[in-house]
Amino acid sequence: MAKSIMIQGTMSNAGKSLLCAGLCRIFRQDGYRTAPFKSQNMALNSFVTQDGLEMGRAQAVQAEAAGLAPDVRMNPILLKPTSDVGSQVIVGGKPIGTMPAREYFQYKKRLIPAVLEAYGSLAAENDIIVLEGAGSPAEINLKAEDIVNMGMAQMARAPVLLAGDIDRGGVFASLYGTVALLEPAERRRIQGLIINKFRGDVEILRPGLTQLKELTGKPVVGVVPYLQVDIDDEDSLSDRLERQREALIDIAVIRLPRISNFTDFNALEQIPGAGVRYVKSPDRLGRPDLILLPGTKNTMGDLQWLRESGMETAILKEVSRDTPLLGICGGYQMMGESLEDPEGVEQGGAMRGMGLLPLRTRFARQKTRTQVRGQMLEQDGFFSALAGAAFEGYEIHMGQTDAGGAPPLICVDRAEGSKPAGAGGGNAAGCYIHGLFDSGSVRERLAQALYRRKGLDPAAVQTRQRDYGAYKEEQYDILAQALRRSLDMETIYRMMDQWQEED
Repeated sequence: MAKSIMIQGTMSNAGKSLLCAGLCRIFRQDGYRTAPFKSQNMALNSFVTQDGLEMGRAQAVQAEAAGLAPDVRMNPILLKPTSDVGSQVIVGGKPIGTMPAREYFQYKKRLIPAVLEAYGSLAAENDIIVLEGAGSPAEINLKAEDIVNMGMAQMARAPVLLAGDIDRGGVFASLYGTVALLEPAERRRIQGLIINKFRGDVEILRPGLTQLKELTGKPVVGVVPYLQVDIDDEDSLSDRLERQREALIDIAVIRLPRISNFTDFNALEQIPGAGVRYVKSPDRLGRPDLILLPGTKNTMGDLQWLRESGMETAILKEVSRDTPLLGICGGYQMMGESLEDPEGVEQGGAMRGMGLLPLRTRFARQKTRTQVRGQMLEQDGFFSALAGAAFEGYEIHMGQTDAGGAPPLICVDRAEGSKPAGAGGGNAAGCYIHGLFDSGSVRERLAQALYRRKGLDPAAVQTRQRDYGAYKEEQYDILAQALRRSLDMETIYRMMDQWQEED
């Protein structure tokens, strides 16, 4: 049976996902077959595996760091919020329905066998499992039914490292308070503390570290600096969404309330001179060189927000000025003439779309989940520059879109043969493909088109992109190197060995 270590946090966005990815890479470098695991993830960034199953993107990233293909067993339960009080529940990679929070709270105990089966089979195939918790283990109103923090640690017989975010302030109080609110058996399971996202001289912390150990009885196994590594973020708490900077090429992503898979656009930051910024108010849109309308877990609700906030008017104004607009997944659906939801998959009824493409989208309960590959097709207008570029990606969406005779944007290779998909017209285009810009050829041709639009000579500007997969591998190695410097890995290895003997 595999050894295990679990990272829990004092709060959401304490850096658990990144720490787990770094540990996965370290253990892989040290010669261990390692897999990540998070029993229940709530996130709108998801991934589709080779066998067409949906899982949290954070665990897909951690799998990459561990050198494994993403496997739905690494995240057996995924919750995708559809509103402030409800989520689509995905078990074993397949949706089983949408539930209000209270209903799911009562239902989730039934999922324990599925969680244990997934964990057990992973543990049988690997040397080390790196588990990730969710939120905080000290949510005293939720602890009785916990299946993702201490409840999961107990089921997996895993020692726990508790991480706190010093960048937000109050890290000593949050670490001490979390430990104090736990039951004695839970406190015993915590084998060490991590102070994460530190900026400054660690020697200044020494007196506080000593006192924290005296108060909690737990050693501080590392002070991790605020790391400048480019690794996909888990959800909408990412500080990537807050970045604003001047750039030669200005790419504006519309920050929808329920934005999903915004990691689709991370690769665009590799274009020399390009800046990717996320915009949630009309006065911040400005005059970008490219507008991207991303995916969403509630297309109709977010289209209504676009309308009420004035963002739709601002986008249409820019498109009328020949600013190119590309929609992905839900953003693609919004660009059409109509959206129909007869089965109440989202909110029921019908809505007028933005009218940029002659699309008609009809939502249905069946969910498309598949990895795809293909190439960009000939187009009129700005996106003609992408023609012939090959891509790989994946689709995750509810319902189907009739393109209404619009020229297809892409040709997708499927088992039954190649099929045109997506749509374009002038400087507006869209498709369902997530990960489109991970392709170096798509990114390079887009960069050249943006330079030309800016009045620059593409031949005079470096537009050839390095392989994005190689770039990500380099970032995982940088992360692992930084964690080796800041974590006491000898102690962590010893914790895993001793806890396995004692538990």
